[in-house]
Amino acid sequence: MKLAPIALLHKFSTVLLAVLKPLGIWGVGALALIDSALIPIPVSMDGVVIGYVAANHHRFLAYSLIAAVASAIGSLVPFYIGRAGGELFLLKRINRERYERIRDRFEHQEFLAIMIPAMLPPPTPLKLFEFAAGVFEMKTVPFLLAIFCGKFTQFLVCSLLTIWFGPTLIHSLRHLFHQHLDIVIGIAAAAIIWLIFYIVRKVFDRPKGISLPSEEEV
Repeated sequence: MKLAPIALLHKFSTVLLAVLKPLGIWGVGALALIDSALIPIPVSMDGVVIGYVAANHHRFLAYSLIAAVASAIGSLVPFYIGRAGGELFLLKRINRERYERIRDRFEHQEFLAIMIPAMLPPPTPLKLFEFAAGVFEMKTVPFLLAIFCGKFTQFLVCSLLTIWFGPTLIHSLRHLFHQHLDIVIGIAAAAIIWLIFYIVRKVFDRPKGISLPSEEEV
């Protein structure tokens, strides 16, 4: 019986998961590399990391680190696909004026535009953001750092929660996240904006008692 392309891809990724998962830390890296490229594995990478950490708490930092590094390297595949021909792909679907507006907004906050989606678990469409980063010609090193920071944060938080509360809580939180994705993204974005504002306040060495423009009363 002939398998459909999606079913064939799922079967292939299932075999990869079964072969690579027993390899320990190198299996984590290989699975993260494959998953962040164009071949998704049957379970999300945060679920893979949770499984490893639940079995061996002492290596949680190594699992998180290698998974984040491998995810960043694998993300170069959709990134360079976007850089190679993504502009023509988008211009066939939107006009030049709208394309320029989207690009300008992206360039003003490109690091956060990649790091925040990288922090969020599925079904966040991270590959679309990676593709867009390539289309809008984001520099490679900042792109890799954004993916690494986001993924390392995601995996580290999942690992610590698994150690403290067990994997059952994480799976419940992921289910809740899927049900209320828009609310969670809104809260995460608001938290990031507040954090940036707080850092900016601390960076500027202003005299005590002088408020920032946004703090002045109208």
